[in-house]
Amino acid sequence: MREAPKGNRFRDTWGGTVRSERAGQEIRVAGWVHRRRDHGGLVFIDLRDRSGIVQLVFHPESAGGAFALAEALRPEHVVTVRGTVELREPANINPNLATGEIEIAVLDAEALAESDTPPFAIDEDTPVDETLRLRYRWLDLRRQGMLDAMLTRTLIVRTMREVLDRRDFLELETPILTRSTPEGARDFLVPSRMNPGSLYALPQSPQLFKQLFMMAGYERYYQVARCFRDEDLRADRQPEFTQLDVEMAFVEEDDVIELMEAVMGAVFAATDFGVPPTPWPRLSYDEAVARFGNDRPDTRFGLEIHDVGALVDGCDFKVFQGVLDGGGVVRALNAGPRELSRSELDGLNEVVQIHGAKAAAPIYVENGGWAGNLAKFFTAEQIAAVNAELEAKDGDLLLFVADQAKVAAASLGALRLHLGERFGLIPEGRHDALWITDFPMFERDESTPARPRWAALHHPFTAPRGDLDDPANVLSRAYDLVLDGVEIGGGSIRIHTPEVQQAVFEHLGLDGEEAQERFGFLLDALRFGAPPHGGIAMGIDRVAALISGRDSIRDVIAFPKTASGADPLTGAPSPVDPAQLRELGLRSAVEPPAAGS
Repeated sequence: MREAPKGNRFRDTWGGTVRSERAGQEIRVAGWVHRRRDHGGLVFIDLRDRSGIVQLVFHPESAGGAFALAEALRPEHVVTVRGTVELREPANINPNLATGEIEIAVLDAEALAESDTPPFAIDEDTPVDETLRLRYRWLDLRRQGMLDAMLTRTLIVRTMREVLDRRDFLELETPILTRSTPEGARDFLVPSRMNPGSLYALPQSPQLFKQLFMMAGYERYYQVARCFRDEDLRADRQPEFTQLDVEMAFVEEDDVIELMEAVMGAVFAATDFGVPPTPWPRLSYDEAVARFGNDRPDTRFGLEIHDVGALVDGCDFKVFQGVLDGGGVVRALNAGPRELSRSELDGLNEVVQIHGAKAAAPIYVENGGWAGNLAKFFTAEQIAAVNAELEAKDGDLLLFVADQAKVAAASLGALRLHLGERFGLIPEGRHDALWITDFPMFERDESTPARPRWAALHHPFTAPRGDLDDPANVLSRAYDLVLDGVEIGGGSIRIHTPEVQQAVFEHLGLDGEEAQERFGFLLDALRFGAPPHGGIAMGIDRVAALISGRDSIRDVIAFPKTASGADPLTGAPSPVDPAQLRELGLRSAVEPPAAGS
């Protein structure tokens, strides 16, 4: 803690900051009873406040009436005490506690609040059912692990602000109630009482408004923004989340990337998170997918994917040759010297089948050739060429997938991650950051097979690299920042002319009238002198989870939702009074749940 609290009748010192140099001083501290130990004549209490833990000792001869109080105190009671800082005997020093060299000999104490018995231990870092943790989140937040996560999150955001402030950015706010626009997920909708039949949408991001700031001439904007997306949840998704939102005028890709390397480099330094120094490597989208199977590669370990289709073309293995003749690919990775049983090899099929592949064909290298039944289908030259491409040695396990390119990449990418985790291939304490660039501008939306159409891979305001005549092959000016195989941020150079924006809308199936109806304010702004501009959004929840070593962003969000989107703490979402619906001109088509259900 950087500053002592201003003295009042409750405390004049943070308990967790008291050190040996204050021996002999009289101080007042306040907090929660963390632990209580009665040693028959002496009562010891570990007092906890936000700064840490300090030991109190109650002597019957000097504590007076406070000694009787100490005998009645229980965990999570709230107290204030006045006492003298004393050095502990050398044998009693606690090296695991920052205040372990001292204790406070209590002179008087006052109980401020009692506590029921908590539903789980606050003073132990033991697993607790997540629903129970969320139901009693205020108690869960008292535990050291959650406090550490909140402190880390605070440090991350503070550091981001400091770097951006030094670079003359303005911290500006954008609306929470806005218009529904297509940005890749479902909107949360809010009915308007004053405009019956019309609804606001909660923003999936401040995308359009931050572009309008650039068109307004503010040039450098940032915001720690709340965003909302109605989508299926998983460990790294929540219906409401927080991002650092940044936009800059008169910039190109390198300018935005350099800025974010400065911001995130400072964050990693402040949190002692060992990412290599900037500049960070860059991979094109195509290279990332070819080598690692996805556009958010974990580069901390090998097992890279290789295209071996040309090397085995003409083989007698009908599975491989049939795929190649049908325009597909054969790709493989070298899993290294792994001795797996038949059932374990079959288990690898389950990994790739999730992503559409039929199987992962295993082949062991033996005496410079291949062992097993599949070897007979390949010539010695083909085997040697594949071994050379995969740098294979005797005892190595080679894993092949034959399928369409997209399926083979996703399947082997997932298999690579599975093997990396299973065999502990990720070096302890290593962290890699890299940029992914040169994304496709569009992807084919097959959600309606009868009418397939183009969809924006990022969002429809991303600038294309080159002309738009061939939507299947045009690249975008987008970039993502990936940390340890997790996308933590993404952005792009934006479209800044109405003609290009309208052309993109047309490729997305929006005619001029519909585009004007939905995005007229943006198209109007583009006609009044829009500067070249670009930006990025960094997922603060994901960054905090990675730095804190948490598997789920729920563990770095103060009040998150469950995987079903529910809030066990408040009971949200919940039915509302019918009178409220009538006032909004709404009627529920779903019967509310029975009371107590």
